[in-house]
Amino acid sequence: MGARSWGVLFVLAGAVFLEGIDVAMLNVALPAIRADLGLSTDVLSGVVTAYVLGYGGFMLLGGRAADLLGRRRMFLTWLTVFLVFSGLGGLAGEGWTLLLARFVTGVAAAFMAPAGLALVTGNFPEGPRRAKALGVYAGIAAGGFSLGLVAGGLLTALGWRWVFFAPVLLSALILVAAIPLVKEPVSDSGPAPRGGFDIAGALAVTGSMLLLVYGVIRLEHLDRAPWVTVAVFAAGLALLGAFVAIERRTAHPLVRLGVLRSGPLVRANLGALLFLASFAGFQFLATLYLQELRGWSTIQTGLAMLVAGIDTVLAPTLTPRLVNRFGNTRVLFGGLVLAAVAYALFLPVGPDWTYAAMFPTMLLIGLSFALAYGPFTMAATEGVAEHEHGLAGGLLYTAFQFGAALGLAAVTAVNVASLGDASDPGARLDALQAALVVPLVTALLALVVTAFGLRSARRPRTPETAEPAPARVSA
Repeated sequence: MGARSWGVLFVLAGAVFLEGIDVAMLNVALPAIRADLGLSTDVLSGVVTAYVLGYGGFMLLGGRAADLLGRRRMFLTWLTVFLVFSGLGGLAGEGWTLLLARFVTGVAAAFMAPAGLALVTGNFPEGPRRAKALGVYAGIAAGGFSLGLVAGGLLTALGWRWVFFAPVLLSALILVAAIPLVKEPVSDSGPAPRGGFDIAGALAVTGSMLLLVYGVIRLEHLDRAPWVTVAVFAAGLALLGAFVAIERRTAHPLVRLGVLRSGPLVRANLGALLFLASFAGFQFLATLYLQELRGWSTIQTGLAMLVAGIDTVLAPTLTPRLVNRFGNTRVLFGGLVLAAVAYALFLPVGPDWTYAAMFPTMLLIGLSFALAYGPFTMAATEGVAEHEHGLAGGLLYTAFQFGAALGLAAVTAVNVASLGDASDPGARLDALQAALVVPLVTALLALVVTAFGLRSARRPRTPETAEPAPARVSA
C-alpha cells in the first residue's frame, strides 16, 4: 500500500479508535462526575445508557444511510456532530445536558461507524490488501477500549472534563486529515441503490432497536417493575415484525432482507454479539474485583488490563498473515478458543490473587481480540455486494452494541441475584465468581456458532497467486 492508502486507513481507523477510547474513558470517570455534579445513581447510569440507546438504536439506519447518501458524506458529517457534542459533554453543568450530549454522541457514532467500515472495504480490494487493512482497522479499534482505561484514569486525575475534551481534540485532527484524504469508493459489484428513502421502515427499525436495547439494559435490575421490561420487549418485537412486513412490500427497502440469507454474515453477527457480550461482562466484573474487592485505583486497574492492548500490535501485523494462510473462519475460531480459556482461568479468582495469577487471562484476552475482531469484520461483509457494505457494517456494529449491553445486563443480574442481602467481602467474591460463569458460557456459544462455518471454510489464495485489481475511487 502506498502512502496515501496508509493515510486513508489511519484516518478511518482513528475514528473507530475514537469511539472505543471515548467509551472506556467515560466509564473510568463516572465516580468523579457524580461527585462534582451531584448526580443520582439513576442519572449516572443514564449517562452510559443514553450512549448505548443512541448507538444501538440508530445503527441500522446509519448503515443504510451510508449506502444511500454516500459513505464519505455520512462519515464527515457525523464525525463533526461527534466532535460538537463531545465538547458539550465537557461543558455540562447539569445531568440533563450530559444525558443529551451522550445520546447524540451515540447517534453520531451509529452513523459514523458503518460508514467508516464501508469506506475501508470500498477503498481496499478484496484479498490480501483488504485483509491487511481490516487487520489494522480492527486492531486500532480494539486498542481504543484497552488504552482508554489507562487514558481515562490519567485524564480524570487532571479533571473529568478532559475525558470529553480529549476526544474533541482527537476528532478535530481526524476531521482535518479526512477531508482531503478520504474519497467516495466506486463499486464494481453492481449499481448503487436508487430510489426514495424508506421512512416507514426507518421509523420502525429505529424504534424497535431503541426499545430492544432499553429492554436489555433493564435486565440489569429484574426486580424493578418486571412487567415494564416485558412490555418494552413486546413493543420492540412488535415494531421489528412491522419493520419486516414493511421491507417485504416497499419498492425501496431500508434493509434488503435477502442479505440475511448470507450464512457467513449471519454467523459473523451472532458470533460477534456473543463475543462482545463475554468481553463486556468480564471487563465489568474484573473492574469490580480490582477496585471494590482489592481497593486498586483506576490507574492501577487500567494498567492491569493494559496487556490486553497487545491486539493493537498483533491485529494489523500477524492476523492478516494467518487469515491469508489458514482462512478467516479458522483464525476466528482460534481467537474464540483463546477467549474461552482466558475466562475459564479467571473462574477460581481469590481474595488475594497476585497480578501474576491474573496475567495469563489478560494476555489471552488480548490475543483473542487480535485473532477475532478483524475476522469478524471480514466475515460480516463476505458475500455481500460492495454497495451494501454500509448495511453490513450497520448489522455488525448493532450486534456488537447489543452484545455489550446484553453481557453487562447478564453479569449484573447474576451478581445481584447471587449476592442477595449479603454485603461481606466473602459473599461479594462468591457472587462475582458466580457471575464470571456468564462470560465463559457466552464465549463457548460463540465457538459453537463459528464452528458451523468451519466445514465451508476454504483456504484463500495467496498474494503470489491472486492479487486483485486496485479499487477505484472518485475524485
